[in-house]
Amino acid sequence: MLASRDMALFSELKRLNPTQRSTFAACFLGWTLDAFDFFLLTVCLKAIAADFHVGIKEIAEAIFFTLVMRPVGALIFGMLAERYGRRPTLILNIITFSVFELASAFAPTLTIFLVCRAFFGIAMGGEWGVGAALALESLPAKGRGAFSGILQEGYVVGNLLAAALYGLLFPHLHGTGMFTGWRVMFMIGALPALLAFYMQFKVEESPIWLEAERRRKAEGGARSSIDMKHFLSYLPTFLFLIVLMTAFTSFSHGTQDLYPTLLEKDPGFSPGTVGLIVVISNVGALLGGIISGALSEKFGRKRMIIIAALSAIPMIPLWAWSHTVPMLALGGFLMQFAVQGAFGVIPAHLNELSPGPVRAVFPGFAYQIGNLFSSRNGVFQAALAQRYSGGVLTTVMSWTVVAGAIAIALITGLGREARGQDWSKAEDLVPVNENSLP
Repeated sequence: MLASRDMALFSELKRLNPTQRSTFAACFLGWTLDAFDFFLLTVCLKAIAADFHVGIKEIAEAIFFTLVMRPVGALIFGMLAERYGRRPTLILNIITFSVFELASAFAPTLTIFLVCRAFFGIAMGGEWGVGAALALESLPAKGRGAFSGILQEGYVVGNLLAAALYGLLFPHLHGTGMFTGWRVMFMIGALPALLAFYMQFKVEESPIWLEAERRRKAEGGARSSIDMKHFLSYLPTFLFLIVLMTAFTSFSHGTQDLYPTLLEKDPGFSPGTVGLIVVISNVGALLGGIISGALSEKFGRKRMIIIAALSAIPMIPLWAWSHTVPMLALGGFLMQFAVQGAFGVIPAHLNELSPGPVRAVFPGFAYQIGNLFSSRNGVFQAALAQRYSGGVLTTVMSWTVVAGAIAIALITGLGREARGQDWSKAEDLVPVNENSLP
């Protein structure tokens, strides 16, 4: 069955024209490089803490500041994308997060570093919603689940690249001052700005947005914009998506952000070994997201999310409680196959549930508010482990998986599904009041 799904996926990709392929590739790379920059922080937590002479808990605050500012970016860049287009907004977004990644590398104090990470969070918060809208609006409705799985796994590829770079390069970096190992890693993290040049010449605007603009001009309307009344007209759907994404982001970040630290502190593995295990875990995540996304075309978005999320629970013993590298690597592979398998369906599911006039704002803003509500996750996990387990993260992270999987299954089951919706026909430029949850 998986082989036939893979063939169907390749068939959908082959049917794309060159412009669609370029657009999808740019959006995928944007999310990949955004995630790469974020995960450089998580793999370097221990080194950054040592450089600033503080504990892991204090540096974990940087994760919090990044996550807590992401809703601000989702709202700002989402509104810009509705008004000025997805393509120019995404270019600006990529340049912005690259600039603040570079600024983080030169932060002389912990306070300035945390400020840089907060501004990076604003830029990171805008990328997912705008990129997903541009990609999915530019592609055919058929196969949207498969495209969703690939697009979301740009996040995993970014994690994979960060882990690989950490494992291969970090042990060989012995600079001092502003050229210590983690700072050099962050300097490399500023390279995504080069993607903006590619987008300038190879990517076209979303045809859905262009058609909406054409219709507005034909009717004598002003350029697209969103006011609070417009936004609140879709409040029930928005609140539902926030609850769903709070569960999702708690589940994902709860299994990823402190996992390298768990491997370094609890079993005491070297950076090279930690990098290897995280890389293998992310290979599982990559495959899980793509396969679950493709399968959601046949079995439905909700069903695949629920199956994938609950599949994470049986993987806990291998993932957190094993004592050998092969078993932990297998556990990491299977855990992230399940976690990101559920997440691979999300770009299509959220965009399909979002009203057309606010598609660049709605999914990303809900996603990032979910991140806001789960932004203390890393600090909370570290504090619980310190208080009840002597700093050992294993028990805390295991219960995170159980709670997250069950919450996702229940919330997803309560929602509706709009698989395969034709946006070219469903575009409605006039806000409507909703009276029920999605």
